Amino acid sequence: MEAASPKTSPNSGTAPANQPIRQALEQAELLLDTQPQAALAQAETILAQMPGLPPAELLACQALRKLGQPGAALPRLAVLARSQPRVPILLWELAQAASEAGDRTQAIAALENLTRQQPDVASGWFKLAGQLRAEGRSEEAWRADLSGVRAASRDPELLKAAADMQSGALEESAALLDARLATMPDDPVGTRLLGEVQWRRGDMDKALEHVGRALELAPGFDMARDFMVRLLLQTNRLSETLTHAEILAASPAKSPGHNLLLASVLVRLGEQDRARTIYEKLLEAEPDHPQVWQNLGHVLKTLGVQDEAIAAYREAATRNPAMGEAWWSLANLKTVKLGTDDIAQMTAALASLDGSDEARREDVFHLHFSLGKAYEDAKDYPASFAHYEQGNRLRRALLQYDPDVFSAEVAATAQTFTAAFLAGMGEGGAAAPDPIFIVGLPRSGSTLVEQILSSHSQIEGTMELAEMMMIASRLQSRVDDGEFADFGAMAASLTPDHRRQLGEEYLERTRVHRQTDKPRFIDKMPNNWQHVGLIKLILPNAAIIDARRHPLGCCFSAWKQHFARGQVFTYDLADVGRYYAEYVALMASFDRAAPGAVHQVIYEQMVADTPGEVNCLLAHLGLPFEEACLSFWETKRAVRTASSEQVRQPIFSDAVEHWKNYAQWLGPLEAALGDVALHYPALPPSLA
Repeated sequence: MEAASPKTSPNSGTAPANQPIRQALEQAELLLDTQPQAALAQAETILAQMPGLPPAELLACQALRKLGQPGAALPRLAVLARSQPRVPILLWELAQAASEAGDRTQAIAALENLTRQQPDVASGWFKLAGQLRAEGRSEEAWRADLSGVRAASRDPELLKAAADMQSGALEESAALLDARLATMPDDPVGTRLLGEVQWRRGDMDKALEHVGRALELAPGFDMARDFMVRLLLQTNRLSETLTHAEILAASPAKSPGHNLLLASVLVRLGEQDRARTIYEKLLEAEPDHPQVWQNLGHVLKTLGVQDEAIAAYREAATRNPAMGEAWWSLANLKTVKLGTDDIAQMTAALASLDGSDEARREDVFHLHFSLGKAYEDAKDYPASFAHYEQGNRLRRALLQYDPDVFSAEVAATAQTFTAAFLAGMGEGGAAAPDPIFIVGLPRSGSTLVEQILSSHSQIEGTMELAEMMMIASRLQSRVDDGEFADFGAMAASLTPDHRRQLGEEYLERTRVHRQTDKPRFIDKMPNNWQHVGLIKLILPNAAIIDARRHPLGCCFSAWKQHFARGQVFTYDLADVGRYYAEYVALMASFDRAAPGAVHQVIYEQMVADTPGEVNCLLAHLGLPFEEACLSFWETKRAVRTASSEQVRQPIFSDAVEHWKNYAQWLGPLEAALGDVALHYPALPPSLA
């Protein structure tokens, strides 16, 4: 179905005064859509009585086109347009006939004339864009699409639908847009808007479908492509995301935002050098941009260029002293000590912020975490703890985390993955031995293990990958939606073929993160300890490494760490202690169900006897010892975790007992840990 045409009728000054002729024209127009042959006959009859009558001539040409004869209509329309060059409906019909007859030159000329006369009619711009694109005039086509979007932004119907959506009236907005698209199915702006409504409803598949359709209709629709990038990022479809982000960055409507979005996608993909180039070019053009300086600092930190990262973070903080994340980024380098001048600047920045201002509350808690680290460096532990506590309290208030719900989920997992269950499931899953999962808690020494293994010639380090958690979440949703009575019933339903498909899906989705041809790769998502049973089912030959650290040291270190995202359990001492205890219990349960499936690395033992622990680790993986694993700090690779700078140095034992400086305030943590802390590294009797 073609796009909606301009509504203006042919020049009324040429309309016949003869009443019977007017009636005959009206009858022919009524026949046009359903009986074009009859409409053509009626128009020709009128023309026999009044040769050259414009309304009759237009009707005849419209009928010919609907009958599949655009070539016959085209010369007649061209003659008519020369005599009446300012009639929008005539120019539209001429463009349609020329397009269908393959005469793009004439179609473009008619549409350019039309859009000059009616710049607020979006359909003319989108039709022009299509013709220009077919002629290979891509930049002009892109600009025409953008003009169409601007014109549509003044459409009262679309404005009403957008207002309904913004106010939360999603059903009303969807109904209005559905009705509109029933008559205008090729409307890219309405289609994109319906995609956003579907996203707000929680239907990601329909959202992607509608936004994708909008981009098919108008490839130069930058707002739709920006939205597509963000949707794909949410679903972790990174290869597709990069394609769209690169197209958006090439838009003739230059925008720093497009380049920033591309850089963020590149960071997610591990292409730090390309992201660095983008940030540096943006800062050459506009150096007074603290957010870009901060983003550059993140990339430089990941690449291991510490001095330049520090300089970038300080540039950000200098340009915006109340930018809490810039200060936290400095503090989070771990190897940087913030001095008295820094404390004074952060304290002044904190005093300048209104704690009730929602827009600045992240700056407030970032500054508290940063001051906590600064006072820790100064060995003022009471002041340090006070700021850490305040930052955690503010952050916890923003999170929806229910430790009771989490405990129930862990218990259901433990009850499912028993030795009898695993034996009963038999063989299945994808056979590839490629993945090495490093699981545990954040701040447990997992980055150290990753860096050691990534120094081996047969292992590639990637990053904390979300794919296994996404697969697990999708399976859990089948229980939540009522398809299965409980988690165990869902897991038991997984056939060998289904498990193979899930394993292959994981391997395919993670392939984008692999930059070398090394046969093994690391997935360092710590939270995957919750899914070791699922990993065993769908990737039976994958290796699982459990990186474990003293519960008080590990939990306290996580509590004083502000994570960029996730790890919602770390902002309360009791929550993080309980989480650690749940982790130990589930891993003990799985060890009983599948002895030897998981290799445990105790952080303190790795620090005390690195060669011996590395030998054991490589032996578990079936790999020969390589000396590079002992000089791991010399391995050049991107590291994105909070320990990035620590693993670029030889192992040191200074951090093993940092928590003891705060022991007097850790009562809630010790109570939550219970006997897990008393017996570490052994299991408490209740679990052994």
